[in-house]
Amino acid sequence: MSKTEKAPDRRVVKTKRAIKNAFARLLSEKDINDITISDIADLADINRKTFYNYYAGVYEIVDEIENDIADAFDRVLTESDFKDNLKTPLQAFEKLTAIINTDLDFFGYLLSMDSNANLAVKIVNLLKAKTRELVIPYVPVDEKKVDLMLDFTMSGLVAVYQRWFNSDRRESLDEISENINVLCFKGIPAYLEMDIKF
Repeated sequence: MSKTEKAPDRRVVKTKRAIKNAFARLLSEKDINDITISDIADLADINRKTFYNYYAGVYEIVDEIENDIADAFDRVLTESDFKDNLKTPLQAFEKLTAIINTDLDFFGYLLSMDSNANLAVKIVNLLKAKTRELVIPYVPVDEKKVDLMLDFTMSGLVAVYQRWFNSDRRESLDEISENINVLCFKGIPAYLEMDIKF
């Protein structure tokens, strides 16, 4: 942070987090079109006036959540050398796990959203677009193949995290990261520890 930038006010950060957590929790229970400002305010333990100090409406929260996820994912990809990530991809998955660990409740609600598939699709598309920007210069293959690879891996990645949040969570997130790494970069036989001969 530069000297001219002010540190964010803790009360503002805390209130906005409460609003986002309340919204994500409601999103895990009902359709986005049925969520009201009063629902969010009640669950976040604030009044409607406080809500409107930060957001004009429900979809502004969605935009900010998408931007937050995009920024976090962008940092994971750009703060490390992409060539190194291709050689040791587990590092990238570990960083994604660290992001989720910063607010398990929020991501738990956000990823428990069977009735809100549109937001899940938006998140998947956002992750694909960010990854595509970095992959294309380093992977000398047809762009259609890159797109197919990203469709497969990113949709699978989000699905695995959704399954984990909707399960009894006996596996740790670190184990999930290791398993995703093996599946993505070594394939199903390696993941199942099978010696398949064709």
